[in-house]
Amino acid sequence: MAGQFVYRTDQTQTSLALLFPGQGSQEVGMAQALAQHYPAAKAVLDEADEVLGFSLSTLCFHGPEEKLMDTINAQPALLATSMAALAALQSELGALPTPGVFAGHSMGEYSALVAAGCLAYSDGLRLVRERGRLMKEAGQKSPGLMAAILGLDEAVVAQVCADAQAATGGIVQVANDNCPGQIVISGDKAGMERAMADLESAGARKVVALAVSIAAHSPLMAPAAAQLKAAIDTTPVRPPIAPVIGNTSGVPLTSPEAIRDELVAQLTGSVRWTASMQHAVDAGVETFVEVGPGEVLAGLMKRIARKSERMSVADPAGVTAFATRFCPENSHG
Repeated sequence: MAGQFVYRTDQTQTSLALLFPGQGSQEVGMAQALAQHYPAAKAVLDEADEVLGFSLSTLCFHGPEEKLMDTINAQPALLATSMAALAALQSELGALPTPGVFAGHSMGEYSALVAAGCLAYSDGLRLVRERGRLMKEAGQKSPGLMAAILGLDEAVVAQVCADAQAATGGIVQVANDNCPGQIVISGDKAGMERAMADLESAGARKVVALAVSIAAHSPLMAPAAAQLKAAIDTTPVRPPIAPVIGNTSGVPLTSPEAIRDELVAQLTGSVRWTASMQHAVDAGVETFVEVGPGEVLAGLMKRIARKSERMSVADPAGVTAFATRFCPENSHG
């Protein structure tokens, strides 16, 4: 990578977590200001263009939106823009503070692994591009639905999904436990329609169908997981410089074997984001910094740990704020 990430070895900021957003945070124009302001960020995006063989950066900056939203493009776009933001931070600080933990939401887990030194940037790009392709293919062969459930506990939602599966013989399960009161479910038409109706009856404040045709984090992604495993198994994976909290386990991944298992499991398994962030809080993390476009994860942290400090690094102003907060002597605006 154009300048592998360099972390300060003198101290670990145990109270700091670096978080990386997943699909849904992409938007036309993302990282454009970073690329204009920081040559290091532009170099990261240029490398993505070279690795993937097309101008991903142009798609990020100018769209068209429909093409950027396509899962096959959205996933590498998010990885590249998050790494561009991290490169901008590094160019501002000289070396990055070593966080207590890294974590990424769904596809963002790949960004976390690149940031933590587990995956080479070029390998991460190739993997998420293939992940997006395989997920799209699986969705075309076995279309599914996803829905956000607001106002019910995860245990209640999980039980209703299990009952709906038993009643219909369909597929439906918790896909994301994002924060208290915000659960996403995923599955096929029969299972989802029954579960959505039953969740409304169970007192959900809102049941909102999502504008997707891919049942992510459900057994409908099993064909994609099987094929992605082959690519993951041949990709070099190194231990992280600081713990990466796994989506499906909610605990740190500390070995290459655990990382490979997690990346396969998360395609069909649930993203246990509430448990993941609670683990970080219990480990002493007080400041959660979202690195990449949007402020979705910062918003979820407000619900998970209200007293936590939350920051977002998506543009030059975010870079400057982080630099001032974590290394005031090196910040030059």
